[in-house]
Amino acid sequence: MADDAWFIYRGTGVPHDRIDSLPAPPPWRGFDPDPAQDPPFVPETRQKEIRAAGRYRPDAETVRLVNAALYLRRPLLVTGPPGTGKSTLATAIAHELNLGRLLRWTVTSRTGLRDGLYTYDPLARLYASSRHEGGDPDWDQDLGRYIRLGPLGTALLPRSRPRALLIDEIDKADLDLPNDLLTAFEDGEFEIGELLRQPERYAEAQVGTADGAERVTVHHGHVRCSRFPVVVMTSNGEREFPPAFLRRCVQVEIKRPDKAKLEQIVAAHLPGMAPDSARLIEQFLQDQEPASLATDQLLNAIYLVHTAGLDEDRTREALEKALMKSLTPR
Repeated sequence: MADDAWFIYRGTGVPHDRIDSLPAPPPWRGFDPDPAQDPPFVPETRQKEIRAAGRYRPDAETVRLVNAALYLRRPLLVTGPPGTGKSTLATAIAHELNLGRLLRWTVTSRTGLRDGLYTYDPLARLYASSRHEGGDPDWDQDLGRYIRLGPLGTALLPRSRPRALLIDEIDKADLDLPNDLLTAFEDGEFEIGELLRQPERYAEAQVGTADGAERVTVHHGHVRCSRFPVVVMTSNGEREFPPAFLRRCVQVEIKRPDKAKLEQIVAAHLPGMAPDSARLIEQFLQDQEPASLATDQLLNAIYLVHTAGLDEDRTREALEKALMKSLTPR
């Protein structure tokens, strides 16, 4: 049997339905049965992301670890310098596995777990109450109109095929967020407290989702997945994470591309320009240490030099240096 025969994700950028042949999860990672009816499928629509995903080529080790996470139903923690394609990996997985639009949750220092699960708008409800006439006690029976699932909450909805979720720059989060995520990742479920306060009245609530698509039904204020989502968390390596958190993740380190990899990247994104870009690639590699450069800076420089028809003169050299200026102080 070929070494890659077990792969679900192959890193080719070509969409397929191999996710449907994924074996059953380990007994300790099983969740609810598939629902009778799936939430609405949200297709990819952003052409820029579709293009980037189709041309993204991860290395062999990354492909192996992505498949390990798929089999084990574990989140991926992807680390590496800025500009090495960490976020694009999530887009590429969603694209190749036909999982629909990638859900995105960008983390800041003020982000908490609740932000990713759902939001509740009490002010909108209060405003609706102030405008109500007639004193009908059931005026707010549709409480779900004031609740919207966040990216993580939407990813945990029960469905027959998982969603893909990117949690971007998790190292910027409050210190408590990684630990708070453990329960959601382990149990694949959460509760909406506003619906649980009157469980009989709100036994079936129609709530919004992070997709902005049709509202979906939440039963008894409880959301539990049937297929664990494909979760990709990115980190620039700026902080350490708790051991309990790391133990529950499949860790991937994306290193800076070497010359051969850069040539492959340029050939994928700028067909026909790679053979004439050797000097720029060499300059890029020389300037990376001790400074930091992102791959898209190299692509910008190559594109401008070629499309503008710049000659080997001071103007060209000045533009190259400006476009590939270090992201960190020397």
